[in-house]
Amino acid sequence: MEIANGIGFVAGTLTTIAFLPQLERTWRTKSADDMSLAMLLTFTTGVFLWLIYGLYLMAWPVIATNAITFVLTLAILVLKIRYQK
Repeated sequence: MEIANGIGFVAGTLTTIAFLPQLERTWRTKSADDMSLAMLLTFTTGVFLWLIYGLYLMAWPVIATNAITFVLTLAILVLKIRYQK
């Protein structure tokens, strides 16, 4: 199980940090016009459900990475709504 958790943490970390450049760009430019609101809502909801699933199973790679991804995508979603024209 150690190898599976290690793979889970690496995979989750990579998919989580993929959102950092978008969050930084959205914050810097004060615009998220190129981001689909429907995609952000759907993805953020999906990540939240993955977090709940991880909590149910007590699967720490799923819990940790989806908790961070949820915060990042929620921040992008809030900025998208805030900077909407």
